[in-house]
Amino acid sequence: MRAYAFRLYPSKAQQKEFEHHLWIEKNLWNSLLENIKKRYDEEGRFYSQRELQFIVKDSGLYAQSAQAVARRLHRSIQAKVRAKNRGQKWGFPRFKSFERMRSILYPQSGFSLGEKLKVSSFGEISIVRHREIRGKIKTLTLKREASGKWHAIFTVEEETKIPKANNGPAVGLDLGLNRLATLSDGKIIKNPRNFRKFEEKLAQAQRSLSKKLKTSHNRCKAKCQVALVHEKIAHVRNDFLHKAANTLLSNYSKIAMEDLRIKQMSKQGHGKGIYDASWGMFTNILCYKAESAGSEIVFVDPKDTSKECSGCHSIVPKSLWERTHHCPACGIILDRDINAALNILARATAGMAGSNACGDGITIPSMKQEAAPFRVR
Repeated sequence: MRAYAFRLYPSKAQQKEFEHHLWIEKNLWNSLLENIKKRYDEEGRFYSQRELQFIVKDSGLYAQSAQAVARRLHRSIQAKVRAKNRGQKWGFPRFKSFERMRSILYPQSGFSLGEKLKVSSFGEISIVRHREIRGKIKTLTLKREASGKWHAIFTVEEETKIPKANNGPAVGLDLGLNRLATLSDGKIIKNPRNFRKFEEKLAQAQRSLSKKLKTSHNRCKAKCQVALVHEKIAHVRNDFLHKAANTLLSNYSKIAMEDLRIKQMSKQGHGKGIYDASWGMFTNILCYKAESAGSEIVFVDPKDTSKECSGCHSIVPKSLWERTHHCPACGIILDRDINAALNILARATAGMAGSNACGDGITIPSMKQEAAPFRVR
């Protein structure tokens, strides 16, 4: 399954219809949730999915779109019940405002795609198809972004293809903040710090928003400006991460990475920098792109990858601000991140044919040599 997103350019009349359907969807969600809570208080049980789908008939939405709202609410309640049975903390579904209702789902029918997108509820809508859809279209989601832009997202079922052969070498990859990633062969991927570049512009837009009167038209316009800055940051970040992932997967057949607990790390410190670097997003992009690139992603235990010597495997304690690894046992001096990347690669290949887990055959770059820059195409 693959998703294709295309920009929509509805007319003013169509945009009003979009927002009207979102308003109906919001009211439908809230009324269903109110009835569910009332029934549980009176009878001690929830509505079944079939009962909810019967309730949403003649709601004013396209029939399958209304049923999708009922299914989504039912799944949310079931997830809450399962989490409670496991003893986990899990929030109950909430009542939604109009701002929190962003999408309209057509799960099977009610739309067709030609030169324009034809939807039964709205007629023909102008769409920018910047690439061809390969496969059978299964669902359509009309999504409103926070900036007010509309997108059509198609879920497509594609035929399973045999991935192309990738005969590149294996490499270890160490994620960081000074550099986004350091490879075991000495190459680096620079951290673009996208949020830092737009931080001042975002702060200016947020200050302007804070001065606007609530519920005023000017506040709505100011909120849109803030959303546009956030959208720009996200697009620049996604573009860089996708290009970096494509370059890695075209050059290496096996990429070893640390199995990091990013959420816990962000709470301990440097959370802003970690989320700006987008380690989790970069890892996810590498994982799903590796399937079609013929590459393999391997995760290893991150414990002491920076402290362990890649030459003799002795533990060399060092503080976070020490950027050079100097092993007193074997005398190796090299960059801290390259040492960690070599350890990551060794852990990923240990016990396999041609293993370099003990350091045999691995060329360790000297600190006197400048790390080769990693160019993102």
